[in-house]
Amino acid sequence: MGDEGERLRTINEINEKIKRGDVVVLTAEEMIKLVESSGLEVAAKEVDVVTTGTFGAMCSSGVFLNFGHSDPPIRMTKCWLNDVPVYKGLAAVDGYLGATAMSETRGFDYGGGHVIEDLVSGKEVVLRAESYGTDCYPRKYIETTITLEDINQAILVNPRNCYQRYDAATNSSDRVLYTYMGTLLPNYGNITFSGAGQLNPLCKDPNYETIGIGTRIFLGGGIGYIIGEGTQHSPGAGYGTLMVKGDLKQMNSRYLRGASFHRYGTTLYVGVGLPIPIINMRVARTVALRDDEIFVNIRDYAVPSRPDLRPVVKRVSYAELRSGKVYLGDKSVPSSSLSSYKIAREIAETLKKWIQEGIFLLTEPLEPLPREREFKPLKVKGRELYVKDIMKRDVVTARPGEDVKEIAARLVEKGIDHLPIVDEEGKLIGIVTSWDLAKAVAYDKRRVEEIMTRKVITAFENEPVDVVVRRMSQYNISGVPVVDRMNRVIGILTTDDISRRVVEGGGVWQR
Repeated sequence: MGDEGERLRTINEINEKIKRGDVVVLTAEEMIKLVESSGLEVAAKEVDVVTTGTFGAMCSSGVFLNFGHSDPPIRMTKCWLNDVPVYKGLAAVDGYLGATAMSETRGFDYGGGHVIEDLVSGKEVVLRAESYGTDCYPRKYIETTITLEDINQAILVNPRNCYQRYDAATNSSDRVLYTYMGTLLPNYGNITFSGAGQLNPLCKDPNYETIGIGTRIFLGGGIGYIIGEGTQHSPGAGYGTLMVKGDLKQMNSRYLRGASFHRYGTTLYVGVGLPIPIINMRVARTVALRDDEIFVNIRDYAVPSRPDLRPVVKRVSYAELRSGKVYLGDKSVPSSSLSSYKIAREIAETLKKWIQEGIFLLTEPLEPLPREREFKPLKVKGRELYVKDIMKRDVVTARPGEDVKEIAARLVEKGIDHLPIVDEEGKLIGIVTSWDLAKAVAYDKRRVEEIMTRKVITAFENEPVDVVVRRMSQYNISGVPVVDRMNRVIGILTTDDISRRVVEGGGVWQR
C-alpha cells in the first residue's frame, strides 16, 4: 500500500475540481460502504472529500452581540434578553449571551440557548438594560424589543464544540441523578451517550492532518470557521475539541436548538459538519472507521468526582451503544443517545450538496491544531473538609424486623434522631427517624419495616461536605448514612455534626 502519508491530492487540487463540477464527495457513511465493497485503495483514489456531521448539546456555546446605540445612549452595565442575563463586562452595547445562562423568571425552562434559537427563528425578544449613567452615556434604563435583523453583529463564538469522543454515563446508586448527561436512573437503570460516532468530525481525522485554524465548516446551518483548539482540548487521550465561529444571521434554527436538561440546566444543540479532504492513505483509513471501531468508556456518575476520576464501568463501541442495549455483566441495560444521529446525517448530506454545487470551497488550515496538550484539573488550595473528617463512625443501626418500641428506646438512650436499617451483611436497606417513630405511634405500627424509609439518600466518605450539604438541602433532610461502595453503613453525618464543626472550626471548609 506504500507510505500512508504519501500525497494523493492537495486541497487546491480538490477546489479546482469543485469549481469544474467534477469533485467526488461522499458522506462518512457512504465512504464506509465503499471501502467495505471496493477496498481502501480504490476508495482513496476515487473519493476527493468525505463529509461529516454531529448534532448535540454543546454547553460551551454563545453569541457576541452588538445592539447599537440608543438616543440618548446608555452604557449597559447589566443586560437581559427575555430575562436571561447577558454578560456585560464589555463595551457599552456589546454583550455575550451564553447558552447555559438561565432565565431569572423561568429558571430551568428557558435559557441562553433558547434566546439564540428565538433570534435565529426571527422572533422578537425583549431587551432590558441598566446603567449608573455617565456624562457621555446619560441613560440609566432601557427596555425594548428586538429581532436578529435589528442587531448590528451577532457572531456565534463557541469555545468548546464537537468533542472527538464523549464518555457514556450510568448510575449505580439507588437514587435518580439529574446531570448534563440527562436523567440517570438508579441501580444501572439506563445508559446515556453523546456524539455521532462514525459521522463525528474529529473521529474521522484524529491526527488533525486536514483540520486546523481557518478550516471552513458547516456551523448551525451556515458557514463557519475553526478559530482554534477548543477548551479542554486533550487530543492525546482522544478528547479533542474545537473553538468555532460564524455569523448567526446566516444560520438556521433547525441546527441551533435551545434545550433544557431536567433539574440540571439549559444548553444549546449545535449542528457542526466538517469536510475531510482525502489527502493521503492515512486520512482515507481514518475516515472509514465504523461505529464498531470507535470506543468510549461508560462512567459511573454516582461517584461525585470530576469526570476523569469517575469509575469506568465498561468500555464499549458506538455500535453497541446505538444498538439500544448494553450488557453490564449479565444485566441488559437500555442505552439512549442525547445527540441526533438523524440530523448529523442530514448535516453531512447538506455539506456534501454544498460542495457538489460549488458553493462551499475547502480551506487549507493556517495552522494545525495541537496534537498534544496537557489537561490540568483545578487544584483546590487550602484544606477542604470531607465527610470522613466529621462523620460519626460509631453508628447505631437496627434490623427491619425489630420492634418499634425497642427502636424508640434506643434513639432516646443514644440521643440520636437517625437510625439506619441494615440487613444481615450490614448493607443499608432503609432509615428510621424520630419523626417516623411519632407517626408509628399515631398509626399503631409495630415493626420497623412498616415505618422505615426505603429510598435512602446517602453519602460517601470522600465527598466534600459542601456537596452533601447541598444534597441534604435538596431533599429537605437532616442526616445521611455514609456508605462504602458495597452499600455497607460505615458512618452517619447530620446537620448537627456540620453545625458543631462550624462553631468549633469557624467554618465547614477553608479555602
